[in-house]
Amino acid sequence: MPQGATLWGGRFEEAPDPTFSQFNQSWGVDRRLLHADVLGSMAHCRGLAGAGVLSAVEAATILDGLRQIQEAATPEGLAASAAEDVHAYIEATLHGLIGDLAFKLHTGRSRNDQVATALRLWLREEVAGVIALVRRVQAALLDLAERHPDAVLPGYTHLQRAQPILWAHWCLAHFEALSRDVARLEEVYGRTNVMPLGAAALAGTGFPIDREAVARDLGFAAPCRNSLDAVGDRDFCVEFASAASLVMVHLSRLAEDLVIFASREFGFISLADAVAAGSSLMPQKKNPDALELVRGKAGRVFGHLTALLTMLKGLPMAYNKDLQEDKQAVFDTVDTLRGSLAVTATVLDHTRLREDVAAQAAGRGALNATELADHLVRQGVPFRQAHALVGKLVLQAEQLDVELHDMPLEALQAVCPAIDEEVRAALSMARTLASKGQLGGTAPRRVQEALRQARAALPA
Repeated sequence: MPQGATLWGGRFEEAPDPTFSQFNQSWGVDRRLLHADVLGSMAHCRGLAGAGVLSAVEAATILDGLRQIQEAATPEGLAASAAEDVHAYIEATLHGLIGDLAFKLHTGRSRNDQVATALRLWLREEVAGVIALVRRVQAALLDLAERHPDAVLPGYTHLQRAQPILWAHWCLAHFEALSRDVARLEEVYGRTNVMPLGAAALAGTGFPIDREAVARDLGFAAPCRNSLDAVGDRDFCVEFASAASLVMVHLSRLAEDLVIFASREFGFISLADAVAAGSSLMPQKKNPDALELVRGKAGRVFGHLTALLTMLKGLPMAYNKDLQEDKQAVFDTVDTLRGSLAVTATVLDHTRLREDVAAQAAGRGALNATELADHLVRQGVPFRQAHALVGKLVLQAEQLDVELHDMPLEALQAVCPAIDEEVRAALSMARTLASKGQLGGTAPRRVQEALRQARAALPA
């Protein structure tokens, strides 16, 4: 069987039109599945031997040929092939090694269940790798928090300074988002880890292959339970792209924070030269290019999710050629996600907090106004009234160009007689932070507790 021959030409009298052949070919994309497809073929071979379709000698010969294909495969060699797809390449190469015995391997299966199995095998391993990279970013966030355990910066809502928080609390906020991503990816792994092989084209195989034994052979949790669904299901691709999209959302938000914090207007962090770039025109520039690329690449992953959903939405049950388009979306999602995670961890490793600048910003702009309102509530003032009174005091402080905690006591009491000398201590940075001591708050003891729990939750 020469390279480039099709697996389906028996009933055709005319050769394929070259334009159709080129359009129909998927080898340029799905050759990436070669190792996974060989693994699936090996397990199928053993299943055929167990069913008595292949003798022990035949199975051993086929398995040896498949191992040779796997060991000899190189990117350069694969690129030179004119095969229709990865399945045709393997069969033609196997035929070149062992002769017509190679044609027995496809007994009881179709490219429909074959490619679905290979894609699940490939993606299963990639999901595990992505989870490891997400945890790498989480570890980098914890490292960054632990380098500045007592540092303070402004917390923001609407990109306006709101209340002071610990730097470590900010790091842990991004850690939590990524923890949800890990949980979602683990679910994706579980639903990817079922085996379509044995579904054949759509109706199931006519040979007594023990599908459960083949599934165990390949490390799958179980075989797919319905042959029609098995060959047409790409939910696992959509779920992966969806989980990947949320990871990219979280990486993009983290990148946005860091881009803002690195600007001269904020100046809270500095990025090492190793993770920044310059301008071809302006000699003074130091740009956060890696972070901006992460932001930009998020849209690319979102597009792949939309493409997969659109591809699937109108398909009749079982396999349709439209599904050939799944792989480009999945492959590029994996590549983009892995690259974004890796560079994000690297940037975090090269990020330094300018503690003095961040602390100065956290101590200005009446960020302790809520604390003053809470102090009044503790003195017996209803919160809504306390809120209004503190609002008036904030306005006065702005007019006087002083901070709330620097206003004379008599000025404070003129607006609210309930204010006493204790207000100075109540409005201090230490008290403002410590008062947020409930579970999940930014009080130092809570943040240190959360850091210990987060570190313990990460695999060693």
